[in-house]
Amino acid sequence: MAFGRLSDEGDDQPLSDINMIPMIDVMLVLLIVFMITAPLLTDAVKLDLPEASSQQNQPDPADITLAITTDGTLHWNGKVQSETELEALMTQSAARQPLPELQLKVDQQVDYGQVAKVMAMASRHGLHKLAFVSTPESE
Repeated sequence: MAFGRLSDEGDDQPLSDINMIPMIDVMLVLLIVFMITAPLLTDAVKLDLPEASSQQNQPDPADITLAITTDGTLHWNGKVQSETELEALMTQSAARQPLPELQLKVDQQVDYGQVAKVMAMASRHGLHKLAFVSTPESE
């Protein structure tokens, strides 16, 4: 496509320069769009995650260990208990001063629903100090 010139010098050569103005306009519009949308894409939920400690905590003798095995058996300080017995033990423990810490040891294959049920039961009976006990990974 040939472009004409305003001056007539007798030159019949077509103008071979590319018009850069439309391309610059498109690039500026794209730049503005990306500048507006980029901060929206990096918005994340801010969490204060706990830091792992490499030293082992020494349990207080007054603390209670509640273990849940893969088959759903509940162990209160090493002794097998039913749910009704567990509720009575939780009520007795919540009356002690200072309030003991309930340390949960749960197998990896235990259903989360069962863990949530035990945590809700402990909260209902007044045991609000909960801790999750884990073993360090072998390296």
